[in-house]
Order: sequence, then C-alpha cells, then structure tokens
Amino acid sequence: MVTADSPLALFKALADDTRLQLMLLIMAEQEMCVCEMTHALNQSQPKISRHLALLRQHELLTDRREGQWVHYRLAPGLNTGALALLEQTFSHYQHYIEPARARLAKMGNRPERQQLCC
Repeated sequence: MVTADSPLALFKALADDTRLQLMLLIMAEQEMCVCEMTHALNQSQPKISRHLALLRQHELLTDRREGQWVHYRLAPGLNTGALALLEQTFSHYQHYIEPARARLAKMGNRPERQQLCC
C-alpha cells in the first residue's frame, strides 16, 4: 500500500486541486459527509468518491458509516510531517477554500445538511 509516509506519495496525493481542497475542507470542518463535499466543491459524487478513495489509500483520511452516509476525517495515525504540511497549508491558504466553505455554509446547520445528504 502506498502511504503518506513517502514524501513523493504525499505530494502526489495532494497535487490535485480537488484532493487538496477536500483535505483542507475536512481539516476546517473536522468531519464531512460525501454529500457536503459534493455540495461544497460543486462536483459529482462519483468524482468526489474517486478522490476520497485515493486519499484513503494513501492513509490520509479515514471514514465511518452512519446509515446511508459516509463521513470522512483526517486519519488518526497521520504522520507528523504530513500533518504539519497540511496545517501550514491550511493556515496560509484559507482563501483557497473560501468559495467552497461559503457554499457549505449555505447548506444550513448540520441536521439540515444531513436531510439534504445522499
């Protein structure tokens, strides 16, 4: 399995616009369901799911199921180097995900978002 322990694998995983935005959004929100991500990034569920699968394969994210919803968060075992890189990117480039966060905010509070999800 290719993991984020390899700097090359880490940078390749984050080198895609959608994957980088997903990682930063999840950092900002702590946890997100797929429907929130599709709404925030205005992209299809299959496209988001493909990117999430790659991020999971690289052990950057973990998921949990709750009924029909799948929620993602940063992997608890994420190495300190990868976590530091993501934290620095998040702190210096929040403007990068502001449009997505604004779309997400228009979904309303979490219980309402769950009703709209999936």
